[in-house]
Order: sequence, then C-alpha cells, then structure tokens
Amino acid sequence: MIVPDQHAVPYHNNDRADWLARLTIEIRPDVVVNMGDAADMESLSAYDKGSRSFVGRSYKKDIEAHLEFQDRWWSPVRKTKKKLPRRIVHEGNHEHRIERALDLSPELLGTIGFNDLEFNDYYDEVIRYDGNLPGINELDGILFAHYFASGISGRPTGGEHPAHMLLHKAKQSACAAHSHLWDFTSQFTQKGKPWNGLIAGCYQDYNNPWAGSLANFWKRGITILRDVSEGGYDHEFISIERMKKEYGRYLGSL
Repeated sequence: MIVPDQHAVPYHNNDRADWLARLTIEIRPDVVVNMGDAADMESLSAYDKGSRSFVGRSYKKDIEAHLEFQDRWWSPVRKTKKKLPRRIVHEGNHEHRIERALDLSPELLGTIGFNDLEFNDYYDEVIRYDGNLPGINELDGILFAHYFASGISGRPTGGEHPAHMLLHKAKQSACAAHSHLWDFTSQFTQKGKPWNGLIAGCYQDYNNPWAGSLANFWKRGITILRDVSEGGYDHEFISIERMKKEYGRYLGSL
C-alpha cells in the first residue's frame, strides 16, 4: 500500500487518517510505504518566513498534528491484534525542514530534532535523506524515494509525463511522490522484464494556502500494488473521495 504526501497541519482535521486505518485493516497489506511529507512543518518553511502568512505558526503544533495523524492511523490497526504489515516511511522534504533549520540555526540543537516526529514508534524502517536528496529504498525490484533527482542540480524529476521521466532516470521500476500528481507508465525490456513508473499523488483532502490553482492538478488517494515481483505488479488507485464515502460514516468509532 503506497501512501503519498499526507501533510498533516494544525488547521485541518485528520479525519482522513481514520479512513486510512479502516482501509489498512480491511485489505491487510503485506507492506505499507509512507512516501514522506507526512508532516507539513509549515513553521519551518524558509519560503514564507517574514511574510504575513507565517505569523502564528508553531513548531509544537506542527508536530502535534503529525503525531495525531499517525496515531489515528496506526492505533486502530494495532488494536486488531493481527500481524502488522512491514511499515516503511521516507523522510520527505517537509520533514527535512527540521535538519535544514538546524543547519541554519545551530543554537536550536536540543530544542528541535528529527526524533520529534517519532517515526520509530510507528514504522519498522525510516529512510532518511542521503546528503541533500531523499533516500532511495528498493523493494521487490522497485526503487522508492520521496522524489528522484533529474540531474546533478538535484531538482525532482517532472515534465508533462513524469512517470516516463522517472523510468528514464531510474532505469528500472520506481515509485515517487512529492509533486502531488498521479501518473503511471509501463515498459518492458527486450528480455520481457517489466519497468513500471509510478508517481503516487497525495493523501490530502484540503488545499495548502500556497497551492492556489495548482491544487486542481493534484490526484488524491492511495495506490495498491498487487502480485509484486521483480518490479512488476498490478495497480489499483483508491481515491480519497471513495475512502471518505466508504469509511467516513465510522468516524469516531475506531
């Protein structure tokens, strides 16, 4: 189960975490990959610092919103007493804001830190940044990263057909998030080996203040990969609207 950018924020509810808990319990995936940007960390945004929109932001509230989301997702799954899936989380560029803030203001060391996210309490594996780029993890012939660099500049792969560009750079099956777009492409080598490229969308039911009309391009939901083997799989996209319709009536009963 691929869960892309959740962007938990203090000013929007985490009801979508309840829907995600219900789905996780229902389908019982072998592996869950949280693609990163689980926490939005607006209080550490270098882009907005000094602007009117920055006023009132709180590191503590950012962390609390993130932890509430993770707890509302995973506590009901644990309560079933059934075997948990293998849980993997990637550090996204929004979580990496913590490290960047410490680099710019070393005096904050000891007052803020990556461990405040408590990923180790919810996940078996945490894929950290590798230098200035998101870490890459390989599972069953698929490379996973919050995003892949397009070249030595370190910019994320993109373009009109981002999944195709992802395959071009990765040279094997790969999955990324980050852009909030959803795109898929499939190719085969001359030996019949599958190469699948997946850009996984986002898991938000709200728009960030900065997004504007860009949010119209976002595809919101999660993707299930079935019969995964050596980079090949069947995929199913489940929209957040469908999850809300199916599981929203259970709100508060977990």
